[in-house]
Amino acid sequence: MIVEELIEYEHEGTLLEGFLAYDDAHKGARPAVLVSHAWGGRGEFEDDKARTLAGLGYTAFALDLYGKGVRGSSVEENSKLIEPFMQDRALLQARMTRSLEVMCEQPAADGNRTAAIGFCFGGLCVLDLARIGTDIRGVVSFHGLFAPAGNTAGTKIPAKVLVLHGHEDPMVPVDDVIALEKELTEAEADWQIHVYGNTMHAFTNPQANDPGFGAVYNADADRRSWQSLLNFLEEVLA
Repeated sequence: MIVEELIEYEHEGTLLEGFLAYDDAHKGARPAVLVSHAWGGRGEFEDDKARTLAGLGYTAFALDLYGKGVRGSSVEENSKLIEPFMQDRALLQARMTRSLEVMCEQPAADGNRTAAIGFCFGGLCVLDLARIGTDIRGVVSFHGLFAPAGNTAGTKIPAKVLVLHGHEDPMVPVDDVIALEKELTEAEADWQIHVYGNTMHAFTNPQANDPGFGAVYNADADRRSWQSLLNFLEEVLA
């Protein structure tokens, strides 16, 4: 049976609430996967990913960056929510680190076998977790943002990195892809970037249907990228 728990935790005076899921049919600590949310905040999309991962034998923790109950419901609200973290990447990195620590504190989580996945803004967040040299097995960015952190130059990346990207994503032009390749290579990372043709931003989200904004669901890219994730987790969390 999949066990679900809401976990309250704090970072720098902000009360946060994450979602933990694991299958109690598996005894002992399990490999653990952190799930980082898109710019609207932790919601059913991320919680469902955690449930799915739990059904596959992982402990999964959908983190919360913004604060308990804090969610955005429009482009304007979401933009305001991510702005402090985009302006202060050290804050973003510290909150991601705290979320990883909380996951590893859970009895169902094997803190020595961890990975992190993120969607959209969450994709940037897990890349930043790798950029600061976090002791984590691997990170996976789904249609994430690639903007460099600005405070990690010279830091080696021990985590394996998988980036799943839509070629037609207007938020991440080809030059940004090339820049990320260069950055990861200079950081001596074991990296992969899978690029899906005719694919826009938010391609894993069935609710995404806004070509003008550049966010459109793509069933093929969704399926292919999830399979790539499963292959990656099997490798790094073995």
